[in-house]
Amino acid sequence: MTSLPEIGNGAMLPLAALPRLSHDDFAALIKERLTAGGRLSACFALPAADGGARVDLVAVLANPETATFTVLCHGPGDRFPSLTPDLPQLHLFEREIAEEYGIDFPGHPWFKPVRFHPPRYPGRDLWGRTPGVHPLVGAMDYFQVEGEEIHEVGVGPVHAGVIEPGHFRFQCYGEKVLHLEISLGYQHRGVSRLLAGGPWPRTPMQIETMAGDTSIGHTLAYSRVIEALAGCRVPARAAALRSVALELERLANHVGDIGALAGDVGFLPTAAYCGRLRGDWLNMTAQLCGSRFGRGMVRPGGVLFDLGQEEIARLLASLDTVAAQTAGALDLFFETPSVLARLEGVGRVHPRDAFYLGLVGVAGRACAIDCDCRRFFENEDREEVPAMLEESGDVFARAQVRRREVGHAVDSVRRRLASLPSGDIARPATKLAPAALAIGMVEGWRGAVTHVGVTDRVGRFLHYQVVDPSFFNWSGLAMALRGEQISDFPLCNKSFNLSYCGFDL
Repeated sequence: MTSLPEIGNGAMLPLAALPRLSHDDFAALIKERLTAGGRLSACFALPAADGGARVDLVAVLANPETATFTVLCHGPGDRFPSLTPDLPQLHLFEREIAEEYGIDFPGHPWFKPVRFHPPRYPGRDLWGRTPGVHPLVGAMDYFQVEGEEIHEVGVGPVHAGVIEPGHFRFQCYGEKVLHLEISLGYQHRGVSRLLAGGPWPRTPMQIETMAGDTSIGHTLAYSRVIEALAGCRVPARAAALRSVALELERLANHVGDIGALAGDVGFLPTAAYCGRLRGDWLNMTAQLCGSRFGRGMVRPGGVLFDLGQEEIARLLASLDTVAAQTAGALDLFFETPSVLARLEGVGRVHPRDAFYLGLVGVAGRACAIDCDCRRFFENEDREEVPAMLEESGDVFARAQVRRREVGHAVDSVRRRLASLPSGDIARPATKLAPAALAIGMVEGWRGAVTHVGVTDRVGRFLHYQVVDPSFFNWSGLAMALRGEQISDFPLCNKSFNLSYCGFDL
């Protein structure tokens, strides 16, 4: 078998160095790497070099032991036997490629649309939808359970409160959930098509708004792709400021999530405190760059905003105050027996299922999966990150992982602000290498954010692939509801707190 090239995080690979594998070799290598502890980071289609409607399949596998990525290529073709029955992590990727390009995957166990948009090539819709008519979101077959006293409950896509749209269909026996199927796609914007031919002046703003609560995470992953393709090394001061922004984003969201869990179980002290504290953490991000969500902070080559000594002192003072109040609110929550009784044993995902589904971030670590890419794949401003793992895989475990990450993030921000390196905050990252592929991975607050940029012969984006952690983790939420009371769905849903728009890219 041809030797396979491996590259690091924030590194580039010439397309000419990418061997094309047979189907058997492609499948065997993915299975071998995943079985040995690797992880599937992305899988997408590239138009084949020989033209036409055929594509190459590209899979990006993360190798934690070597802190590298292996890129596999298979094709070209217009149909590929499905690998999903043996490798469940691929099930959404195959459906996404099928919908986008009209590529068939015979043998896929549940073959249907993901985001409900017409294919790139007219007449290649695999589900018989009317040509030229935009597909109706959610119009597809759903899994059904038959039998006496079985009933179906449909929730959404419009929900109470100011939240994003998504449809949840429960198959129930009394109050017990036998199966939950989740259908999204209501916020599909066609990000991959928008970015093709770029990068454009508007591209950074589009990246920041793909999943608004992860503006820093996504923009940082994008910047690493651009920097790899441009051969740009980020100044140490800029790397440290980026890390501060990323940890503040993590703090605001984790604190907000624990507050939401407190609200769901009716524990109002922590719910009220965390609602206010989340705003305090967001305001600290605003002190960095003027935006509570970190927009405009990170750009390829570095950052757009610096901190003077007065600003650093003010941030450190805010950090001490808000961190102490956060610790008090979280201690109250986790030390109250009536709260723990509502969290423990609810919405459990078995570690085996989490492994096969490829759960990432908080959801994966709550199932004892050491999937924090900061521990393996970071390439700038690196610091040691402990393995913050739980084993029970339930609501309590997901909340406890957040609590531990809050403590680590506070310490991390304090250390970085107290010892910011001197120097520049940006370097130019302009001309991109032609006919190349680059990978940027960041441990966002939900989990691994993966961006893959592929350039054409003149250094423009031939394809740009984004994998938000929610793309893997929505399947985990469906598994968490099996055998649970349907009344526990809001609590389970909050414990994952996944992104609709991050999935609907």
